[in-house]
Amino acid sequence: MRQFNSGYDYFDGMSSEEIFHAQSPLHGWAETTRAFRPDAGVDDVPRWADFSDPLEAISARARAHVRERREQMRAQASGFTPDEQRALTALGLDVDADRKGLRRRYTELVRRFHPDHNGGDRSHETRLQQVVDAYQLLRRATAFA
Repeated sequence: MRQFNSGYDYFDGMSSEEIFHAQSPLHGWAETTRAFRPDAGVDDVPRWADFSDPLEAISARARAHVRERREQMRAQASGFTPDEQRALTALGLDVDADRKGLRRRYTELVRRFHPDHNGGDRSHETRLQQVVDAYQLLRRATAFA
């Protein structure tokens, strides 16, 4: 190993200007590390003021990412298609819901959003349509058979 290291030259093939730049104490600090970039890819930008230590913010983002990935894997293993998974989310149900729970949640949401049940208020029509569409898809799902 010593022989290999003695023959290794990091600066081999670099111009004198590149060598000078590489030896600068600021070399490598021009880029923001991935963990501290706003587009780190885990979720939204952390609110740094909420954390006394930046590592707390990073670990909170990572835990949220792991939790989300675990839920996705559990949903895939449950036998629901991606459309059915979105329908479950629209109804606020978990992947371990049964047919009775599906019907109960559907009834609850229809009563909450239907204009006949809330004094003629039609401001929730879009949400009501999402609930109805989700229920229509899920009631025929093979996972509930």
